[in-house]
Amino acid sequence: MTIQQIVLSAVIALMVFSLSLDLKLRDFQRVAQAPRAVLAGLIPQFLLLPVGTWLATLALDLPPPVEVAMMLVAVCPGGTTSSFITHFGRGNAALSLSISAVGAVMSLVLTPFLFSAMVAGTPATAQWVRTRAIDPWAIWQTVALLLALPLAVGLAFSRGLPALTVRIRKPLSRLALFALLAFVVANLVAQRHLLNVAVLPILLLVVLHNGAGLLLGYGTGKAMRLNTADRRAVVIEGGMQNVGFALGIVAVQFNSDLQMVIFTSLWGVWHSISGLGLALIWRRSQSSLA
Repeated sequence: MTIQQIVLSAVIALMVFSLSLDLKLRDFQRVAQAPRAVLAGLIPQFLLLPVGTWLATLALDLPPPVEVAMMLVAVCPGGTTSSFITHFGRGNAALSLSISAVGAVMSLVLTPFLFSAMVAGTPATAQWVRTRAIDPWAIWQTVALLLALPLAVGLAFSRGLPALTVRIRKPLSRLALFALLAFVVANLVAQRHLLNVAVLPILLLVVLHNGAGLLLGYGTGKAMRLNTADRRAVVIEGGMQNVGFALGIVAVQFNSDLQMVIFTSLWGVWHSISGLGLALIWRRSQSSLA
């Protein structure tokens, strides 16, 4: 494992650990209180966006690394800033936290399972992964290392040391977010010679892919007749993925493949822009839009 991979793995573990400090038992209990709303947030994340992405890769003739990156982002759990964006956009932040909490636990199994199934189900990506000698079991190990372990440690820490947790939660969360942003920016700066007109098609693909996640969240919220605040939470959860986690898998399992890094990094930048943009529109709107 290279120094870059070790650093990114540590950053991702720190992010998941800091996220777990925000999770409370009530976040999981809310599933029993509002199962329809939580389910509405999980359907786009673990069913609609993955299936839609897989169908898109079958229809489009894209480079295999880009298709694999699309699949990976599509099956990652919700982003770590989704509850903040939801709150800023006057959505139901408590619901967003519940969806994130349940999604984080479900992703321990669903992320590697769905990712492996999607890659194997597309001939071009299956062949490309075979040429790189990727071990499917190693992806499960990476999920355990980057997600399961820090999540379990964080939950145990917050339960055993509640006073200390209150003091370090916000500073640690800010540190983790800053470290991830610094890593992404450093990566993009290091590859700045490649960030030219040729990257525009990938950026367009990122915008469309992210837009699909947001629209699927909106459609699910509408179909399940959620109120405006709940619907906004579902929209944000559908369009904000844990890109840091995806970058960790790209670094550890795909040796920081350049096309995968560019796609995933651009997604990380864009989903923040689209999420904040929607939140600003919602804050200024007096209508029940979304």
